[in-house]
Amino acid sequence: MQVWVLTDGKAGDAVQCMAVAEALGLPFEERKVTPRPPWEWMAPWGPVDPGEAPGRAGGPLAGPMPDIAIISGRRAVPHARALKKASGGAVRIVMLKDPRFARDVPDVLWAPAHDQLEGANVISTLTTPHSLGPALTQAGPPCAAIADLSAPFLGVVLGGPSGGADYSGGAARDLAMRLSKAGEAYGAIAVTPSRRTPQDFTAMLKRHLTHDHVFVWDRTGDNPYRDILARAAALIVPGDSHNMTSEALASSAPVYIWRPEYIAPKIVWFVAQVIAEGHARLFEDEAPFYARQPLDATPIIVAEIRNKLAL
Repeated sequence: MQVWVLTDGKAGDAVQCMAVAEALGLPFEERKVTPRPPWEWMAPWGPVDPGEAPGRAGGPLAGPMPDIAIISGRRAVPHARALKKASGGAVRIVMLKDPRFARDVPDVLWAPAHDQLEGANVISTLTTPHSLGPALTQAGPPCAAIADLSAPFLGVVLGGPSGGADYSGGAARDLAMRLSKAGEAYGAIAVTPSRRTPQDFTAMLKRHLTHDHVFVWDRTGDNPYRDILARAAALIVPGDSHNMTSEALASSAPVYIWRPEYIAPKIVWFVAQVIAEGHARLFEDEAPFYARQPLDATPIIVAEIRNKLAL
């Protein structure tokens, strides 16, 4: 069975699609769409770029059509419609996230619960699909970056200002003050920024953290993100990132959500729901241990895809 993973290369979309493809246990090929203007501007509503139409030599849809296409991202939605039409419906389309148009095209459409989508082809879960579940519950030796941290350590994951979240200097100083107090109960504080985290924010946070043992990843070498999630005694995660919070919740560590100002209303709902269901707690300035079970939606999503596609 031939499977394509089709995105425009955006990390969040590609990671989710590949996680689903890997969990399905089917060989897959990753393909990247790069539509030109004006077709890029018209996505997801407009037609596919003729240079990237099914069968076009050198395009992302060249060659024999797949049995299944796993697709995510606004720019790839026209390609899903084109594949469906060109194959006479033979290509089964699995779409991750709300395409905002032609929702009946995918055979299976996964959307987060905060989108409140309904339909016979819809799968809805509170958290996102990802591939970290086994790595967080069956961790091997730690990476060199955090191998010498004093245990137990407090893990901190940072997001970024996309969507309007406040990652200003004032927000960095406020978070540093809260982390410094919470860190008094831990042997070390380990911080990893994401690609979206402003460097000024990271520098300001590091400058104002007061603890004898502070590690802040400087973006050189391998990112210790997975190791921090797997080994921290407790985790502080950004309320602006659905993906990062979902990945942290797949660990068995206590999870505390730091909620920056001005995050999107849908994410506000997600954070409130996660806390209401007891999967996490809101971070103020303490992070004591509490028992919780890992939450990983990936096996649920994959089982539903198998069922709906009769795999």
